[in-house]
Order: sequence, then C-alpha cells, then structure tokens
Amino acid sequence: MTNGSAGISLTKLKSLATVFKLTGALVCVLVLSSCENDLKKIREISAKYNSSPVEKTTGVEVIYSDSAHVKAKVETPLMLSYKVKNPYYEMPKGVKITFYDQDLKLQSTVISDYAIRRENEKIIELDKNVVATNEKGDVFKSDQLIWNESDRKVTSNKPVTIITSNGSIIRGGSLKTNEKFDPWDINNTNGTFHVEQNFSQQQP
Repeated sequence: MTNGSAGISLTKLKSLATVFKLTGALVCVLVLSSCENDLKKIREISAKYNSSPVEKTTGVEVIYSDSAHVKAKVETPLMLSYKVKNPYYEMPKGVKITFYDQDLKLQSTVISDYAIRRENEKIIELDKNVVATNEKGDVFKSDQLIWNESDRKVTSNKPVTIITSNGSIIRGGSLKTNEKFDPWDINNTNGTFHVEQNFSQQQP
C-alpha cells in the first residue's frame, strides 16, 4: 500500500511538473508576444514620427545664386521640412519659380499646385497644373516638370502641351529644355501649327 501511495504521488508530481512546464512555456509565449507587440508599436510610432514634418514655415522665399549671381527664386505659401533618411521639403499649397539671367533679367516662370524638393538629389518636382512661360511668351503645360538644380535642366516624362507665341499648339510625350525654356525638345510631336503666308502679288 505504501509503495502504491508513493507511486500515485510520484505520478501526480510528474503531472504537476508537466503542467508547470506548459504554464511556463505559455508565459514565455505571452511575454514574447507582448514584446513583439511593443516593438511593433514602437516601430509604428517611430515611422509616424519620421513621416511627420519637423518644421512648418509660411511665406517662404528661397534665393538660388551662382557665383554671386541670382539664378532663381522659389516662392511658396507653405513649406514642410522632413528630416528623414532622404530629407525633402514639401510645398503642398503650390509654388512659383522665377529664373533670371546674369543681369537679373527674367527668363521664365513656372507655377504648380504642388511641389517637392529632394535634398540629396538636388531636384524640385513640380506636380499638378504645371504651367511655365518663357521670355518669348511660349506657354508649357504638363502634369509634372522636374528642375535639376545642378545641371540647370528642366525635364518631364509626362505629356506636354506647348502653346507658342504665334498661336501654334504642339503636343508631345516628354520634354527636355533648360531654365530659359528655350530651346526645347519634345518627342512624339503632334498638334496645330500656325504658318504665316504672304499672298500678296508682286507688282510688275
């Protein structure tokens, strides 16, 4: 009887040990799950913080110069600064860029409803209702223009419409030009071209 009782007690102890092991494993799983949830929350908070602007500035005017000569002026009612891995500046309420020659004479202007300046790439992406006008009076319309501050080129891979000062309407699939918007190059050209002709007859 004594041996039988001891056997039953030993079995109970083994069962309790198994229960404790299972409970311990469950606690570890819960702890790990809690840690993972905490890490997930931390990542979400960090991502939210990193995607939030660290600085908001209103009534912004930025002057670009080269060798003490003003080459461009950027104006925007609101600029949001994002100090992330690839920092950028957002202009959600539109922008106006004015380009000048060395004598501070106006060469061209560009306006858009939205723009982003990418710090590392040194480019400004102008989006939504982009309209540029050069000194001749030619008007360029597109959904996007990209100004490269380093090589001073303006490009677009979006459809472009050019309304020239003489009334021609030219459409293309892309645009390559400079800050003067003269000369310019577009591909897949089509449109309505205005041709001036002189029908007067030469007097004998």
